[in-house]
Amino acid sequence: MKHMDRITFNPRQCGGRPCIRGMRIRVKDVLDLLAARVPEAEILADYPDLQPEDIQAAIEYAAAQIDHPVLVATR
Repeated sequence: MKHMDRITFNPRQCGGRPCIRGMRIRVKDVLDLLAARVPEAEILADYPDLQPEDIQAAIEYAAAQIDHPVLVATR
């Protein structure tokens, strides 16, 4: 998780949602584009302030968010 320092949180920006390097580009926006199979080169062309490391950071952030135990109540 070497790129996680690129993910920022600001309660006054984008509703406190995780963003890329303090910009108003949400991690979710990058992930949505990747999920839609938009090529990385096209994402970088459409968002010239983004860097390849930002895309990697978004992926690493998403992976870290789903890596937690799920507790299920049983009767």
